[in-house]
Amino acid sequence: MKTLSLLALGLFSLSTQAAPAADPEQLRVEAVGLIAPFQQQLLGTVKQAMADGGPAQAVEACQSLAPSIAAQHSQAPWTVGRTALKLRNPDNAPDAWERRVLEQFAQRAAAGEPVQQLSHGEVVAGEYRYMQAIGTAEACLGCHGENIKPELLQLLDKHYPQDQARGFREGDLRGAFTLSRALAP
Repeated sequence: MKTLSLLALGLFSLSTQAAPAADPEQLRVEAVGLIAPFQQQLLGTVKQAMADGGPAQAVEACQSLAPSIAAQHSQAPWTVGRTALKLRNPDNAPDAWERRVLEQFAQRAAAGEPVQQLSHGEVVAGEYRYMQAIGTAEACLGCHGENIKPELLQLLDKHYPQDQARGFREGDLRGAFTLSRALAP
């Protein structure tokens, strides 16, 4: 009976152990695969709003639709979002790890590394976290550049009173996509 109990206890403990943690390279590939559809939907939404009603409608669309687009692309076990050092939306503020990675991206970009090649992934506190830099494209400059039209500035000030996401030039590091997923213990 004692042997049977020990055997049952051993089988129970084996069945309750989590599967081994996934390979970081496999997780990186998964993360990278989630970014393109997220980015395409964000850009498509802003471009459509721009075509329908100009920059003012694009700002409105970005403010009202970007959070729900991120939520749509955050499907278990992944969480998908955007962050930056110079924020427009304070809801996208970086946590300490994201800030550190963004600062590294800024240093790497300043040293001449192409922004589109900046990425970083690692296991942190039981999660796999991945970030990929977002460069400032020409299409972004109307709302994030150095010469924003006065009427658009008023609208940005209305929707984002603490906006810091201005003054960018084409090719600058604008921010990053940030992804995370919990790993099995």
